[in-house]
Amino acid sequence: MTSAILLQHAVPAALPASGCPAHITYGEAGVVGLIQGVSELFPVSSLGHNVLIPALAGGCWAQNLNVAAPESPYLAFIVGLHVATAAAMIIYFWRDWARIIGGFFTSLGHLLRPAPGTSRWQMRNADEKLAWMIIIATIPVGITGVAGEHAFRVVFGHAIWAAVFLIANGLILLAAERHSRARPAAGGPAAGHPAGAMVPVLVPAGAGRAGARHAAGHQAIRGREIAQAVATDQRLAAEGYWRGTIIGAFQIFALLAGISRDGMVMAGGMFRGLTRQDAARFSFLLSAPVIAAAGLYKIPDLFGPKGHGILGQTLLASVLAGIGGYLSVRFLVRYLRTRTLTPFAVYCLLLGLGSIVYLEIIK
Repeated sequence: MTSAILLQHAVPAALPASGCPAHITYGEAGVVGLIQGVSELFPVSSLGHNVLIPALAGGCWAQNLNVAAPESPYLAFIVGLHVATAAAMIIYFWRDWARIIGGFFTSLGHLLRPAPGTSRWQMRNADEKLAWMIIIATIPVGITGVAGEHAFRVVFGHAIWAAVFLIANGLILLAAERHSRARPAAGGPAAGHPAGAMVPVLVPAGAGRAGARHAAGHQAIRGREIAQAVATDQRLAAEGYWRGTIIGAFQIFALLAGISRDGMVMAGGMFRGLTRQDAARFSFLLSAPVIAAAGLYKIPDLFGPKGHGILGQTLLASVLAGIGGYLSVRFLVRYLRTRTLTPFAVYCLLLGLGSIVYLEIIK
């Protein structure tokens, strides 16, 4: 996540234990890569997991996987995984991104040469408007991350705070679910359809025949998802720039280790009246540019002193993170049509409470 960038100057760690490998091992890399791939997109905070893993495991894991250590190679390692997860999302939603990016460039044409009688800033379709909504909605977290870097560093250096914020994350998800059930969605799927219901949409000519031939296959399922995505994007674009920016600003909370960026955007959307699946869609669309930008900003570290001796481990973990991220988003797109965020909230509460008990009482 974007907040990983802020960890590089956190509180110094204790001296390494003797007898441990000098670098992250392939076994450690594989485990962290899989956890990163899943937790980055699930509303359970990948950064929180990355901070808690070494603290809970102890021993050599605490030495090699310590994001709080000065000039930590683990931080550069995590950045590589972020790029892999962002790539997985772009691959899964490539048709959607092709539409949205195309809308962005056509909107630039309107700005340079507006049609007679129209405003320069008048968007002509949902793709154009959604492209600018995504750009504008990422500005608050970007500004806050840079301006508040020093304040966030101290918090990110302590596993106990990651556990506390993980509990907060779970409570926010529960509150969003309760709010969603208590209030009809303002940005619901369609008039006459209950929140959470599948919405019938027009499928392009020929898609019916293809669906009949592959009714039980992934292609037919993916085709229906694409058609649903078009309808969802139209509803999101209708929300407007101001509401989109407010929802996007919920990402600021994810600068705290233990708070999930995707979870906060989903919760923010549900608090603002979106259905769960529409809020999740907006969250996934916001994920790729935020994660990719943060990763690309720090990726040079992997080819400098911080990345010395861990390039192979980073490659292995990135592949696993990319596969995990792709499968996770595929699962979540389908899961959130009819299921709630409650299981993820309960998981965060249990992991956070268990971590506090272990770190403060047992360990």
